[in-house]
Amino acid sequence: MAQGSVRSFFREYGIYLAWLVSMVATAGSLYLSEVLYYEPCKLCWFQRIFMYPLVLLLGMAAFRNDRRILVYALPLSIIGGSISAYHYAQQKIPGLAKILPCKVGIPCNIDYLNWWGFVTIPFMALIAFILINVSLFLARASSIQE
Repeated sequence: MAQGSVRSFFREYGIYLAWLVSMVATAGSLYLSEVLYYEPCKLCWFQRIFMYPLVLLLGMAAFRNDRRILVYALPLSIIGGSISAYHYAQQKIPGLAKILPCKVGIPCNIDYLNWWGFVTIPFMALIAFILINVSLFLARASSIQE
């Protein structure tokens, strides 16, 4: 794919792609908690706090084709991704769970899912936040260049 067509793709569809990822991530988290009855831990709740508003913000931005929303959506996604990265590290590095343990409710280092030895719920959230960040950054970068 030529460089110009990649730019035009993200200029046109970057916000839509980020919105789609946020909708899938939100639907997935609701499915895991409300259908499969996986109780979210404290760090899962913080990740949800940063993901759920992105559905509304990016949906409104996509509907209006409003690029100004990126300055509001990117910080939410970056902070949420940082929490996901810490949560994933806490699950995979046993010593981290002892430094700042979840003392109320479900322990944060418990793996409800562990596909192929590395895909857990915080890992999937981290991938969603990364995809949103990349899509928004490229949509923003391509709109600034022109």
